This record gives sequence, C-alpha cells and structure tokens, in this order.
Amino acid sequence: MVTLLPADLSRVVLHRWTDMAPHESGLADYRDPFGGATRTWEYTRWTGEERAIGFSATELVPSWAASTPPGTWLEVGLQARTVDGDLTKWYVMGRWAEGDGDIHRTSLPGQGDEDGDVAVDTYVATRPVVAYRLRFTLYGSGAEVHRAGVMASAVPARATVPVSPPGEAGGVELDVPRRSQKVHTGHFPEWDGGGENWCSPASMSMVLAYWERGPRRDDLSWVSADDPCPAVDHAARDMYDHSYQGTGNWPFGVAYAGRYGLEGFVTRLRSLTELERLVHAGIPVITSQSFRDHELPGSGYSTGGHIMVVVGFTPSGDVIANDPAAPGDDTVRRIYPRAAFENVWLRSSGSGGIVHVVHPPGLPLPPSDGNW
Repeated sequence: MVTLLPADLSRVVLHRWTDMAPHESGLADYRDPFGGATRTWEYTRWTGEERAIGFSATELVPSWAASTPPGTWLEVGLQARTVDGDLTKWYVMGRWAEGDGDIHRTSLPGQGDEDGDVAVDTYVATRPVVAYRLRFTLYGSGAEVHRAGVMASAVPARATVPVSPPGEAGGVELDVPRRSQKVHTGHFPEWDGGGENWCSPASMSMVLAYWERGPRRDDLSWVSADDPCPAVDHAARDMYDHSYQGTGNWPFGVAYAGRYGLEGFVTRLRSLTELERLVHAGIPVITSQSFRDHELPGSGYSTGGHIMVVVGFTPSGDVIANDPAAPGDDTVRRIYPRAAFENVWLRSSGSGGIVHVVHPPGLPLPPSDGNW
C-alpha cells in the first residue's frame, strides 16, 4: 500500500523479495575490466515479474543479501516501464562478490540513454517510471540470493525542509559502539585513501558491532596488529566499488551486512519522526547528508556527502549521532540540533532522506507508510 502524501513530501515505496529461485541457465563470457582474461561462465538467472510502483518515480535503488562462495559472483539488473508505457533496456545495477578472488566488485558507468542512466548505485530516470523488473544473474555454481529489495522514489525539489515534531524516541539512546574513520587515515589507500573517506564502512562497522555481528578474528589477520579497529579496514575492503573508486556504494553496504546474517535495505525516510520509529524499536539508522559547517552546528566541518549513524534523540528531540568524522573514538558521539540535521539530510541538495536500515532476521519493524 502507498499512502497519498502532500506534494511537498517524497513519494517512496520499498518492495522486497525472499523467494528468487533461478529459472534460466546458460553460458556467458565476461572480461573483468580491472584485470584478467575473458572467461566463460555458467550462469543461472531469476527475473521477477513486473512490479507497479504506484506513482511516477524518478529514482530506483536495489539492495540485496547473497552468498557468493569462491568461484561465483552475481550481476543485478533493472528494467523499467516509463510513464509513456515504453520498456527501457536492462541496466546493470552492480556486479558483486563477497571478495575479489574471482572478479572485482563494481558498478557500471556509461549506460545512459534517452530513458535514464545509472549513477553508481541509482537508476536515475530521464522519463519517470511507473513499474520495473528486477533480475539476478548468478555466475558459477553455489551462489544464492537470500533477500532483495528495490526502493522507488520521487523527491521534490526543496532548498529547505521544515522541522518535524518530535516523535516517540525522545530520551532513547542506543548503545552503538563509537568508531572514528579518521584514526584510519593513510590505511590501505588502494581502497579510497584510507580513513579520510571511510565514513560508510566505519558507520556500517558500528552497526554490525551493535548487533554483535561482523568478521571473526581470523578474518582480520591481514590487518596490522596496531590498527585501532581492524573491522573498519575489513568493511572498507569488502564494500569497495572499483569503478566508483569508493566505499560508499549503498547496495554494497547492505550486501556486506548480509554476509553476517543481517537483513537490510536502502530506502528513503520523509522525516525525523519516521526515523524515530526505528530508533524506538531498537534499530540504529545510517543516514547521508551534505552541509557547510555553519549549517550543522557542532559538526566543525563541511562535506559534499557524509555518512553517520543516528543512535538516539534527546528528550527535546535533538539528534544523537555517532559521527565517524570525529578525530577519535572518544568524540564520535555528537548532538545535532533537530531542525538543522533534518534540513541537511532531507533537502534535495542533500540525499533526500536516504538511509541504510540493517537488523537481525525476525526483529519486528514498526509500521510504515510503504517505505520499509
């Protein structure tokens, strides 16, 4: 169900799948653009039925949890139906594997046409779309997709966003471990310059630790013994997108969490009041925002795009965030004014309210208006 909303609020719907048994098979050649000869792969494929969105959407973002043991990988595809009734071509939304032993994990640039384009992890429609199909192609033997989702949205152009009323999470603060990205500055520059750009893996690492999940000690043996938090380096390596040359590919973050038995999805929220429902249910939320330092009092920096974890709210409704841009773990916890945070997160020059939601299977989610 999609709730009718005022015109100045984002239209968002999240569709999810749990039964994706392949029904097609064949052979295909693939040459990894980041090294290696052309190789012929056996593949199996699942293609979903066309799914109506319920409104004219301008962006589609898939997410998934899958297993790709050595010798396997997967490709995610999307095809949409425009408001004119035409079908688009199939767009590649990612080529993914748990490690880099068989292929390099990557998005695919250069797919744009008259219907739309793929911006790293997001299908951006030139002509709005009203329906779509999702496809997974599994290469090698033994790969399996466990869960998948697609978020469709239409975000209005808004330079500023009014503050929402405080919700049910006032005075709630989740005990999420605090991890700074900056203490990793200079580490493994082959994965996006070390800690300077590692806000996404640092944030995902915090959430995994909150749920008591993540890599085992022997999975971290390749990291220096004096590293302040090897789990962050591990997340950076295994979330890295070789085409984008960064660790901020949103579906790759969900897929990384899925390796440790967690469910997750990418969606958009329409207000901090909505986000409070999740925090009240015990679920920390990873958010994306951009701002000048004066626009988010207490930050002390400016950013064109930054990831942090909302872990709670003060009794008056201000945001408690674990902000990995802090110089050390002891200063990661920040309190940001509600109105300022909501504005830099929801406005169209920011992320339009995009979030990662990651949680254990079976944990009930609070009610939503179709966006989770």
